[in-house]
Amino acid sequence: MGAFVAWLLLTQLGIGYWWALLLAPLVVGLFGVVLEKTLLSRLYKLDHLYGLLLTFGLALIVEGAFRHQYGVSGQPYPIPDTLKGGQNLGFMFLPNYRGWVVVASLIVCISTWIAIEKTKLGAYLRAATENPVLVQAFGINVPRMITLTYAFGVALAGLAGVLAAPIYQVSPLMGSNLIIVVFAVVVIGGMGSILGAVLTGYGLGLLEGLTKVFYPEASNIVVFVIMAVGLMIKPAGLFGRER
Repeated sequence: MGAFVAWLLLTQLGIGYWWALLLAPLVVGLFGVVLEKTLLSRLYKLDHLYGLLLTFGLALIVEGAFRHQYGVSGQPYPIPDTLKGGQNLGFMFLPNYRGWVVVASLIVCISTWIAIEKTKLGAYLRAATENPVLVQAFGINVPRMITLTYAFGVALAGLAGVLAAPIYQVSPLMGSNLIIVVFAVVVIGGMGSILGAVLTGYGLGLLEGLTKVFYPEASNIVVFVIMAVGLMIKPAGLFGRER
């Protein structure tokens, strides 16, 4: 959704790449606030599976709407001249845009980890997930924190879509292609561990890239083989905590 919002900003309003990169996550985050307030908040007293099914169904609706309007062929997403070209590293050619995506993703991940693990707001958020009643007794507005947290998560997903748009092109299926790998990264790294997801994501990305070079036939399954083996050895993930 973030990729489509950014693409519409670029093509319909003529906003440049950098403004679209900033505004698209904000628009998607606002959509997340509306979604959480109107629908998800009604399911908090039920099993978490209902929330998962609701968001999955909404994702299918949004995907179907975009497919009906724009088709399944990818829409080109232009990048600024400053990010065109690439660098010859000797053993590989690295496009400047992909290098920018790696750096930007690393900055966002580290900043998010610091905000959640090293700040007072992050401590409140972690405490609210463990014991919301006790946290609310200290005068903290837990429902508002949940809304802001959900909006931030949705905005991050929108940012990821914008960064991925020039690489995968903007299409209704780009999210489906990415979500499977993202799920594997989260499972291997450990549910709830931001540091685990970051390290696992970069590690698996490097391993998948090397597999494409030395054994291309296995490049599409290597991530899932590692996920299966990892779950057998450590069900909670590499950085997850046993409950």
